[in-house]
Amino acid sequence: MRAMQITEYNAPLEMAELPMPVPAQGEVVVQVATCGLNFGDTLLIKGSYQEKPSLPFSPGMELAGVITQIGAGVTDLKVGQRIAAHTGVNGLREYAAVRAEICVPIPDEMPFTDAAAFLVTYGTSHIALDDKAQLQAGERLLVLGASGGVGLTAVELGKLMGAEVIACARGTEKLEICKKLGADHLIDSDTDDIRGRVKALGGADVLYDPIGGAQFEAGMRACNVGARLLPLGFASGEVPQIPANILLVKNMTVLGFYIGGYAKLKPKALPRSFKTLMGWYLEGKLTPHVSNVLPLDQANEGLDLLRTRKATGKVVIEVS
Repeated sequence: MRAMQITEYNAPLEMAELPMPVPAQGEVVVQVATCGLNFGDTLLIKGSYQEKPSLPFSPGMELAGVITQIGAGVTDLKVGQRIAAHTGVNGLREYAAVRAEICVPIPDEMPFTDAAAFLVTYGTSHIALDDKAQLQAGERLLVLGASGGVGLTAVELGKLMGAEVIACARGTEKLEICKKLGADHLIDSDTDDIRGRVKALGGADVLYDPIGGAQFEAGMRACNVGARLLPLGFASGEVPQIPANILLVKNMTVLGFYIGGYAKLKPKALPRSFKTLMGWYLEGKLTPHVSNVLPLDQANEGLDLLRTRKATGKVVIEVS
């Protein structure tokens, strides 16, 4: 089978011919149709992600496809079934061995492109806003990096959950997409005073931040008393240092969230969230925004779109 993989950190992916996988106990083999790329994949390639797979490996945190083999002990899945899975790695392979317990059956109505753009981004935003921050209808939600893969889902879900949504992104074109997905207020992070604009709107009750750096500080200082802060990533390259005195004075709460770690901490939270999200998708309330679809041999170009923050929404690779 073909696979895009790295043999050393900070090097481009290379196409390789690998043996077909064989399912171990509790695993299934999936013919991968599509792989959703995430910013975390760029960190995996640098060796700076929270987890560090052994070299060589194939990036690709989430995949969608069809089960072709069933391992011993697997009773609730079958050959020919369409599934999606948040695997952490190996999405950029034509076939992947996947733990049966993390496979999520997907309906026939869901194209594989949507399925590969669904689990990590929508799962991250839904669990962060619902489980962690307990966002309430009528509250004001500030989304930084609002035009990115997770950012757009936070805008969409925040609006669906009844919040007043402030979307902060770079440039008019990206902000227009946020508006189409329900954002009530738009802030251009390149030209606007984030802190001043948010405070003029009445402040934020929840801060959703995959960016970090100066934007996090501006957003935090624009938050209301009792606000909840969600640092989800550091696309700016700068990890913010949070002044404890501001947390004290404003009675604010910082809620770190990393979906891969949360799956181990609270394994039942993810299936419960995915069931809710899939229901909303089938009701037409969620529309995954895929900005780029590329073939497997152009996976490096897809990753560059994430590194340079040129993608709006999700980048999906068609594997087979």
